[in-house]
Amino acid sequence: MASGTESPQHLIELLSVVSASPDDEAAIRAAVERAAEAMRAEALHDPLTGLPNRALLLDRLAQATARARRAGTLAAVLFIDLDRFKLVNDSFGHATGDELLVAVGRRLRTELRASDTVARLGGDEFALVAEDVGAPVDALEIAERLIGALDEPFTVAGRELYVGASIGIAMSEGEDDPEELLRCADTAMYRAKQETTSAYEVFEPHMRSALVERMELEADLRRAIENEDLHLVYQPIVSLGDGELIGFEALARWIHPERGFVSPGDFIPLAEETGLILPLGRWVLDAACRQLAEWGAPDVLMSVNISGVQLRRPGFTDEALRTVAEHGLATGDVMLEVTETILMQNTDSAVTRLHELRALGFRLGIDDFGTGYSSLRYVRNFPVHVLKVAKPFVDEVAEGGDGAAVAGAVVQLGQNLGLQLIAEGIEHPEQADALDAMGCELGQGFHFSRPLDAEAAGALIAPRPAAHAA
Repeated sequence: MASGTESPQHLIELLSVVSASPDDEAAIRAAVERAAEAMRAEALHDPLTGLPNRALLLDRLAQATARARRAGTLAAVLFIDLDRFKLVNDSFGHATGDELLVAVGRRLRTELRASDTVARLGGDEFALVAEDVGAPVDALEIAERLIGALDEPFTVAGRELYVGASIGIAMSEGEDDPEELLRCADTAMYRAKQETTSAYEVFEPHMRSALVERMELEADLRRAIENEDLHLVYQPIVSLGDGELIGFEALARWIHPERGFVSPGDFIPLAEETGLILPLGRWVLDAACRQLAEWGAPDVLMSVNISGVQLRRPGFTDEALRTVAEHGLATGDVMLEVTETILMQNTDSAVTRLHELRALGFRLGIDDFGTGYSSLRYVRNFPVHVLKVAKPFVDEVAEGGDGAAVAGAVVQLGQNLGLQLIAEGIEHPEQADALDAMGCELGQGFHFSRPLDAEAAGALIAPRPAAHAA
């Protein structure tokens, strides 16, 4: 495919014919027809993969639904979204990403029946039109075949890459509008993305209302971030030995004017999926640093969670340094927390960014430690200062059993690596005592305090009383 600075091959051929035979009308007419045909083909095909594009897919879908209506059969459209393409693109660059898309298109072609059409819609989204579907189960078998094919590794730029896919299925007996069918398949695909038990979903009418609600919530969240309608609360981090206040973890909260309290478990994943996590993350870090500066407590640590999207951005290191400096803080006053899942998914770039942040003096912590399958193997490679013992293990720490064993192993690992330990979600004094006996130095949770507003949190700083049960 020619780049933007080159002439397409069919135009070069036309100009060559005109130049070589300016008086040969028949040759020129034939060259013009070939150029026109090539331009029509380009208008209906994706320039990267050579697959049909959205316009051609919709045309084929319209024909398929018309034939289904006449034959009394079904037509199905399968909306295919790659699961880990963005990770590949961010980790290895757009050239590798493009090569991967070409390889995906090539593999999808091998799974086609003679009557099927596969197209690239844009980005990492593809779609397949399946004609002569005898029953809904036939469309499910096609989806399973595609998922199996895309689960196999791709060799691209000398690397073995895994992507996988989520698929949404919509079926028609011939009456549906092609655009509407494609939207229904897209809606079902989004549902499949959310599910952990299936990589494909068949469209059901109730999915549309759920999608509309999600889109409305996304729009509301965007406005809330732009207008700074969210707020922070601060959960104390204390010494398990004597209850001394060590610092706070800043937590974002959203009170919706109509919905009321929106759980972070709902709006944080939504922000990550839509890219809103970048402005939200910038606001959280800025607001937390501003508050710490207002308290005027240089010996109090402020802990802030950062997302994988933020960590992958090359400019994040400079952004974090600039934010801290603008509020007159030292980098050592701030701890940046990432989940171990982020580190497992993007090890090389994550470690590079963490080394940059540590070199600047930021304290670094791994949140929810113990829940990732590769934790013990890889943690020594991460330049962090703190491990936070995940709440599920803290819940069982005073009862013995597997949870207590994992908590003990995490504490032992941290001690061996010279890391500080913070236990999350401590709710009972027995848990605090057991963790203290294990050698875990710090903790947070409702046993000490619920998350507090800025005024109540500031009241703990000077003088700083011993922790007490909430």
